[in-house]
Amino acid sequence: MSGAALGIEIILVFFLALFLLHRYGDFRKQQRMVLFGTLLAWYLCFLIVFILPLDVSATIYRQCILDHGSGPTISPMPFNQTTPNTSAAPAKRVSSSPCYKPWSYIPEGIMPVFWRVVYWTSQCLTWLLLPFMQSYARSGGFFITGKIKTALIENAIYYGTYLLIFGSLLIYVAVHPEWHLSWYDLQTIGITAANTWGLFLLVLLLGYGLVEIPRSYWNASRHGLLLIKTYFKAAKLMTEKADAEENLEDVMEEVRKVSESIKYNHPLRKFIDTVLRKCPLDYQEKMGRNMDDYEDFDDKQNTYPTEKSLVKLHKQVIYAVQRHNRTRVQWQILLQQAIHLEDVAKNETSSTHQFVHSFPSSEPAGWFSRYIYTPTAEWYWECLLKRWFYRLLSVVLTLFSVAVVWSECTFFSTRPVLSLFAVFIQLAERDYNYLYIEMACFITIFFLCTCVYSTVFRIRVFNYYYLASHHQTDAYSLQFSGMLFCRLTPPLCLNFLGLIHMDSAISHQQKLQTAYTSIMGSMRVLSLIANGFYIYYPMLIVILCIATYFSLGTRCLNLLGFQQFMDDSEMTSDLIDEGKELIRRERRKRQRIEDGENRRRDWKERYGNQRDDFSARNRSSHEMKETSYSESNRDRQAKYSRSGSRAERDCIELLQDAEPLDFNADTLTDESLETDSGRHTGGRYLSMSSSRNRIFDDV
Repeated sequence: MSGAALGIEIILVFFLALFLLHRYGDFRKQQRMVLFGTLLAWYLCFLIVFILPLDVSATIYRQCILDHGSGPTISPMPFNQTTPNTSAAPAKRVSSSPCYKPWSYIPEGIMPVFWRVVYWTSQCLTWLLLPFMQSYARSGGFFITGKIKTALIENAIYYGTYLLIFGSLLIYVAVHPEWHLSWYDLQTIGITAANTWGLFLLVLLLGYGLVEIPRSYWNASRHGLLLIKTYFKAAKLMTEKADAEENLEDVMEEVRKVSESIKYNHPLRKFIDTVLRKCPLDYQEKMGRNMDDYEDFDDKQNTYPTEKSLVKLHKQVIYAVQRHNRTRVQWQILLQQAIHLEDVAKNETSSTHQFVHSFPSSEPAGWFSRYIYTPTAEWYWECLLKRWFYRLLSVVLTLFSVAVVWSECTFFSTRPVLSLFAVFIQLAERDYNYLYIEMACFITIFFLCTCVYSTVFRIRVFNYYYLASHHQTDAYSLQFSGMLFCRLTPPLCLNFLGLIHMDSAISHQQKLQTAYTSIMGSMRVLSLIANGFYIYYPMLIVILCIATYFSLGTRCLNLLGFQQFMDDSEMTSDLIDEGKELIRRERRKRQRIEDGENRRRDWKERYGNQRDDFSARNRSSHEMKETSYSESNRDRQAKYSRSGSRAERDCIELLQDAEPLDFNADTLTDESLETDSGRHTGGRYLSMSSSRNRIFDDV
């Protein structure tokens, strides 16, 4: 059962990572190495989150064995049973071991090896491979060697900085006479440094997510506010879409100039063809019309671009096309959301309690829409139940956020135990209810990961890092998210173990360590970090939550010129009005298209049958005429063949085999026959025996 639980979780986590990658990446267009690196990074991080509760329950079981001595091995308990079911008087805990093996127990030697492989693989990805692959994918080189060279140059400063810091620390430790550090201690120092950097970023993202996620669900229950925000986003997205189109036009104009200057006989023409293949199809057709002539590229008067400039142009084309496609898809999605919210606002006052769409789907309704999600059920969900469901979910998430903030500020206190999550785990530990322990651990760490990872998916660093759904995320952003996940997940798990008092380096309790903590090493090697930074720095989450609640970051960005949604801003009101007008314009355009399709459909239904009958009658009469004509023609030929004499037939054959007067057998070749089979120039005559269908070849 234990191996089955581990195997099922490994498979489920893989499909979860694959689903997210399919939603944000593009399997058909992006490079395989980019997709594989991102999938591996996401998969390892999600695997740590899902497997850690099993490690906690196994550690509690082994701790029970140590506390009560080596007693008889007891079979696993049923899920709903917390104490042994005996018909006699209850036995004392001292006489018999109450340690029941968890249903998902993993043998002791497996977890350390598993964590060691997962952790060091993720660290190699985030510090070595993903930065290199990130520069490789963003490079505009035309050959693999050129891309590798560009990636090495861009990462030279990045890698050199870390090597310089690590080398300085090694020299300092070697020179210091009182420090005698082994290889294990150096490994622990490196892990601690990576986790410290990750914890610094973790608290920032967690402080934002703990407030923003419950507030986003509460705002989603307010349809009026959500519609206004959609208008605001529409105005901003239209500006970005226009900017992307203008940027694409400028880049395509530069590509056109370079393509016209470099003809087919130029050595750099193959690079131009590679750039043209990355352009949209309509631009490729425009640029391929004037490529018929050759040009001497050795002419000193002409100036040609260099290979380096073509690499830069290639990079600009990739970026411009990606941005243009992303804004176009996002505009269609946002337009659909705005129309749906307007439909919800109209249907709220409906007395029939049936949801009516402004633009019904042209696809036939499935069995789910016909029998379960009917227009009446859709009205009750969209106009009544959905808002209350979001409000209830927001309240529950708010309680979780308050519990996390309180536990982050008090998890270092062991007597009394103030961390709420530590209290829950210890209550379940008394009865050895391993299922409750695993579920509590999973829900807690899943909520923490949701707050952190959702912030990673929401943040946007100009146009360099942006995770866009519907397959619109570029390779650079995908790999950057994989790097962030690999750097944030280990300190997040250590922080969770500290919240439930399973990390002795923070709680200072003599307890058995989890297998995950054992590979991290003892933090007591660096007492300043273990007793100072890891304990007091998470308290800053209170300040970050307050700042997020009052939208201080949004106000600062608004002052710096980055337009954000503010209720009391005049610029926000102007953008809302502009977005409303844009949505109204797109709605009218869709309405005209739909009306035109309805008119064509009605015309076809009304006059289509008459037209089909008329065409059928014409076709039958035409066939009858052709049949009578062919029969009369055969009769005429038979008549003339019977009446003609043999001498006349010989004369006709002689005339058909005669050559034209200006025929020259030397000048007529097979090549000329192939090229001029359809058109015949002056001075060359067809033989009398050729088919007269050749006259209409050009037609």
